[in-house]
Amino acid sequence: MRMGEIKRQTKETNISLSLHLDGVGASEIHTGVGFLDHMLILFARHGRFDLCVKCQGDTEIDDHHSVEDIGICLGMAFQKALGDGMGICRYGHIILPMDESLILCAVDISGRSHLEYGLEIPTQKVGGFDTELTEEFLIAFVRKAGLTLHVKQLAGKNSHHIIEATFKALARALAQAVAINAEYRNEIPSTKGVL
Repeated sequence: MRMGEIKRQTKETNISLSLHLDGVGASEIHTGVGFLDHMLILFARHGRFDLCVKCQGDTEIDDHHSVEDIGICLGMAFQKALGDGMGICRYGHIILPMDESLILCAVDISGRSHLEYGLEIPTQKVGGFDTELTEEFLIAFVRKAGLTLHVKQLAGKNSHHIIEATFKALARALAQAVAINAEYRNEIPSTKGVL
């Protein structure tokens, strides 16, 4: 069973997170940041991951610590659930439309953390959510998950749709990458023999 559970407590946040890679898309999300709740529910559903997140954070200051630390925990849980990566496809990609927005997302579960971020979100906020935190979340996730992520906006002017399409695209690309490749079930997908 490919699962990862993380508990992380700092002076700024207290987070409990569990991730099941072979789930059905079920989620229970309580981050204290409403827009992030919505994005993580979409992430779970579109990746068919089971995801539970509970966060108590210093949102009376701002949402930054909660968003970044949840990205950290999700990346740690992802890496833990994946284990050595035996038999996975390793790569995943999608071009995902949402109304006027179009997002390209490509993933390599390589053990090397790298983010190429190509979103141009036109507003500073979606509701009360600081849109710059989208990049902060992805940076934190990629660093702890040990993967390469390219995300690029091909079209779009609606901030909400750009971010939503990004979370959906990430989930679907990851689902492809972590799927078990029947031909290579007992192999690490790397000539190095390790990811």
